[in-house]
Amino acid sequence: MSPASAIAWEFRARHRWGLLALAAYSLILAAVKLVIVMRGITVTFVDAESFAFADVVPLTATFIYFLSVFTFGLGGDIAARQSMYPARLFTLPLTTGALVFWPMLYGAIAMTALWILSRLAVVWPADVRVPLAWPAFLAASLLAWTQALTWMPYALRGMRVIVTVLWLMIIDTIVMVALNLQAPEPVMIALVAPQIPLAYLVARFAVARARRGDTPDWHAATAGRARTAAPFRSNTQAQLWFEWRQGGRALPLLVALLLPFELAMLVLFRGTPAIAGEMLLLIAFTPPIMAAFVAATMSRPGAFAVMRPMPDTALIAAKLRVAIYSTAATWLLLLATTLIVLRLSGTGTLVADQARQLREIFGTARAVSLVLLALAFVVASTWKLLVQSLFIGMSGRAWLAKASVFGTLTLLAIFPPLAHWALHNHEVMKFVWNGMPWFLGFLVCLKTGAGAWIAHRLHAWHLMSERALLAGALAWNAAVFALFALLAWTVPELLVRHYVLALVAILVTPLARVSAAPLALAWNRHR
Repeated sequence: MSPASAIAWEFRARHRWGLLALAAYSLILAAVKLVIVMRGITVTFVDAESFAFADVVPLTATFIYFLSVFTFGLGGDIAARQSMYPARLFTLPLTTGALVFWPMLYGAIAMTALWILSRLAVVWPADVRVPLAWPAFLAASLLAWTQALTWMPYALRGMRVIVTVLWLMIIDTIVMVALNLQAPEPVMIALVAPQIPLAYLVARFAVARARRGDTPDWHAATAGRARTAAPFRSNTQAQLWFEWRQGGRALPLLVALLLPFELAMLVLFRGTPAIAGEMLLLIAFTPPIMAAFVAATMSRPGAFAVMRPMPDTALIAAKLRVAIYSTAATWLLLLATTLIVLRLSGTGTLVADQARQLREIFGTARAVSLVLLALAFVVASTWKLLVQSLFIGMSGRAWLAKASVFGTLTLLAIFPPLAHWALHNHEVMKFVWNGMPWFLGFLVCLKTGAGAWIAHRLHAWHLMSERALLAGALAWNAAVFALFALLAWTVPELLVRHYVLALVAILVTPLARVSAAPLALAWNRHR
């Protein structure tokens, strides 16, 4: 078997169903476009957001799927220090150049085919001038750089995510500037095409390092010294230290690496209140977004974890405590640095103006309560996204953790244009507002039903006693009623009905994520 056939078989055997689904989707697009052309239908969209929702969002999801396939992202740990290139392929009688060249070539072909499909089969607005070739070069270069940066070994756990995201953001920024300057197509091709061979050289260097086992570790020198100086007093303390070393520091590190760039953008646009407000909102949601990726790094029990001589409650308690410590460290870092930058740069006047308006509308006490509730929501969301790895990772199914990461990427690509389109469409907002109680009620039924089923399985598997289940149910109800009382006092009923606030309190209070962890761990231990 030739090198090209061996690498092609790797992708075909492991991703045949996804590729077949994409082929079926392409045929459907081609059929729709054929009907439009044959009947001479002129396609118009109400606005750019409608076009994004109809065409760009599915193509973006396909692009992300190709990223996960051709970077071997579905088969590796995206936050690990080791290279994501599969180690099993290093044993093949192939040169390092072949191991790098063929996956990058197949990925470039896939991205080119995606653009050709987009240009020929997608329904474009009649007044849009569709580019000829430079988007294909851009997609291929983005994939090539993603391959190079994900195959590179790193000295710290989690650095791969931040380095890859930042580098791709730099390339996107350069391209957006060129588009705003209305650069012609030859200039765009000259801008992005040289990126592909440069990324190949970086990828070859990365795979060569990974193939000879050259993985730097900045903590190796201090790990042994710290443990010999302070021996563990109990299994619980040892497990807590292990969980913190495994994934507890990942979220503070990622946020610390991202925060300087976000704060720099905040200072840069301090003269534009709208953009500065959006940057503050982005900073506030950075920990929850990054926690969705870090969750996969904190959810790797495997056979080694489930065979430890510790009860299930001790293993789960260690993960819960580490999630609390990681969330607290992240938010202390974010709040301290953000407040300092707001004070030194003069951007704090924008926040003060917004706070003054909020106080005039709701009053001082309710305004303070509303701000604290908003802060508690993003902090709790960070913790919940870390904790959700418990029932995913403890099940022993690594593909579930990876699927959650790429599902989050797809959601991040789809949700912003969808939300922007909905917010600027009065009919859609009217429909959403009128149907919100029914939608929230449906989600409450799903959540309570899942909680009841999990409680039944916990009792049937003798994992929790009836007294423990009853105490947990009473504590959860008390938390829901306390949160509902606070929401009902803060938000006037003229704005939001109290029964809607009750539904929100039920949905916000954690239930299924925490209670499913013992069930998943027990299933993994006894399968």
